[in-house]
Amino acid sequence: MSQQPPDAEPPPGPGQAPESGQAPGSGPQFEIEFIRPADAASPPAPQPHPDLAPLSFLLGRWQGAGVGGYPTIESYRYGEELSFSHNGKPYLIYSSRTWLLDEEGNPVRPSHLETGYWRPQPDGGVEVLVVHPTGIAEIYLGQVTGTRVEMSTDVVIRTATAKEVTAGHRLYGLVGDDLAYAYDMAAVGQVLQPHLSAQLKRALAA
Repeated sequence: MSQQPPDAEPPPGPGQAPESGQAPGSGPQFEIEFIRPADAASPPAPQPHPDLAPLSFLLGRWQGAGVGGYPTIESYRYGEELSFSHNGKPYLIYSSRTWLLDEEGNPVRPSHLETGYWRPQPDGGVEVLVVHPTGIAEIYLGQVTGTRVEMSTDVVIRTATAKEVTAGHRLYGLVGDDLAYAYDMAAVGQVLQPHLSAQLKRALAA
């Protein structure tokens, strides 16, 4: 163990700044602890914004299975958890995660993720923003008719390394108590055509 020479200055005490020229990070370390008041309570859950009424049938968490395919890939089955929630503002918060299934319906590995926002507009219109971790962002314009929502891409933005996706069309709707959807895609030189479809059951109300 090394020892300080007799004429060495003592190290800075707690709370003292290191002397000029002292190496960064060699001084005393500080920890900041944030203490929540004992009587602090979580804010009450907000009521849905009135503008969300046409899309309220989507609110909740949905789970189920679907099928995917495209001319450039082999067909496959997937499981999905889809969520629509709100924070009291005039938009829905959307997220979807999927995982591949084997022939027996068992999960194999995670697959696609996407998140976004659904913004209802006057006269039954809806604007939908969807972002993918694969480097793609889409803006859809659509129409709400009862418990059916149909939309097509207005803009598709891609990063330099993203797959070439040029257009999309989505149809969501209730089939009995289930939520079903179909997604058509134009990508990698292919025309707009079916890519995904699924039927999901409500798991938990938002």
